[in-house]
Amino acid sequence: MRKKPQILNTETIARTRLFHVEKLDLEFSNGTVTQYERLHSSSRGAVLVVPLLNENTVLLIREYAAGVHRYELALPKGRIEQNESHLEAANRELQEEVGYGANKLRLLSSLTLAPGYFGHVTHIVLAEDLFEQRLTGDEPEEIEVIPWKLSRLKELLEHEECTEARSIAALFMVRELLAESRGNTV
Repeated sequence: MRKKPQILNTETIARTRLFHVEKLDLEFSNGTVTQYERLHSSSRGAVLVVPLLNENTVLLIREYAAGVHRYELALPKGRIEQNESHLEAANRELQEEVGYGANKLRLLSSLTLAPGYFGHVTHIVLAEDLFEQRLTGDEPEEIEVIPWKLSRLKELLEHEECTEARSIAALFMVRELLAESRGNTV
């Protein structure tokens, strides 16, 4: 296993309400000294929830995505608040964005996004045994909830509004997990 480079210095070069950009001075084990930039993220990370309405139906949301300036069809997600566990955050986000709570929550995996320059981690949570329960969230408009059959995953991937990679990865994880529990292979 390679030895990680030594961080010689860290300096904030820009900060906004959402982003914190750092410059890193690094020294690699071969003696090379160089600079990297990274988007610093909160240590708590975020959750992405796969709400399973039944064994073949997930609940997707359609909400505005400012980065691509359009509505995106994806899974509910949000940051983990101070003093909140992954599962508590997942259940809260589910209630705020979808209008359901879950009696059964399971952490499936954790994913990074652009780890070369972004330290953000998203924790994938499977939510089962759902019940109607709504909490008020911070969304500027009501979120549309769309039930989608996992058997139609290929069709979803062809949908122009479904491009969010974490949601796509989580849907494949859950489809594989369900197939294994039934003794099938996908």
